[in-house]
Amino acid sequence: MRVCQMLSNLYKDIRLFRFDDKTGQVYILAGDELQVIVFSNGIWDFVNEPEL
Repeated sequence: MRVCQMLSNLYKDIRLFRFDDKTGQVYILAGDELQVIVFSNGIWDFVNEPEL
């Protein structure tokens, strides 16, 4: 998954990876506060825009 590769490139550890089978969305918590949602169509977005 491209988002996981991006997080790895930023040296962020993935603390939580959850797939919601009802919505088809993936929630990723990386590091202490970086939150990403990957929608069922493959588009992803930050939950709260971090300063990288």
